[in-house]
Amino acid sequence: MTDATIPTIDGDGSFAAYVARPAGTPRAAVVVIQEVFGVNPGIRRKCDRLAEDGYLAVAPDLFWRIEPGIQLDPDVPEELRHGLDLFGRFDQDAGIRDIEATIRWARSDVEGGKVGCVGYCLGGRLAYMTAARTDIDASVGYYAVGIDGLLEEKHAIAHPLLLHIAGEDGFVPPAVQAAMHAGLDDLPKVTLLDYPGQDHGFATELGDRRSPEAADSADAATKAFFAEHLG
Repeated sequence: MTDATIPTIDGDGSFAAYVARPAGTPRAAVVVIQEVFGVNPGIRRKCDRLAEDGYLAVAPDLFWRIEPGIQLDPDVPEELRHGLDLFGRFDQDAGIRDIEATIRWARSDVEGGKVGCVGYCLGGRLAYMTAARTDIDASVGYYAVGIDGLLEEKHAIAHPLLLHIAGEDGFVPPAVQAAMHAGLDDLPKVTLLDYPGQDHGFATELGDRRSPEAADSADAATKAFFAEHLG
């Protein structure tokens, strides 16, 4: 496990990223897209697990323009509120450009091989946007927020996308879940998986939000999805 510095697309700066490498030659690369809590221990553990599965995993610090290096614990109320405040201040279009820069960096590192992404919460939303706006080979979003407002971009999704939906998600109410299904179920490149009774954050690696059985089920589906589409 190391840290990397990735240059921006337009050359106006650079940002840090956490990198986990497999023991041997990477089978592909996966960009891990943070929640509103930064590249915290849970996100780094996601990277480590992907490396154990043979992938080069890289988690860019997408909040570098507002609070570089921030790491928050969602189980601490003050830190949860701080994360939600950062969400409101975050430039999502700039974030997608930083993800694109990370994709380019990762693709170079795996010598032109395939690159996927997986994101959580805000990162799930950004994974959807990445699928629609970049050349990513496969994308996964967990409990993505606000997808109903991005459905006009769905026809630009050229490569496989998997979305995990928490049935009792307080940030993604039933009407939004219904809109996601109505807008995306007929797209051959998109798969939606529902987890009835689960709340937002059920697949976090650490903390009170984790629901082990549902997390293991979702993670197994993600693992199979990447094996099929990345190798």
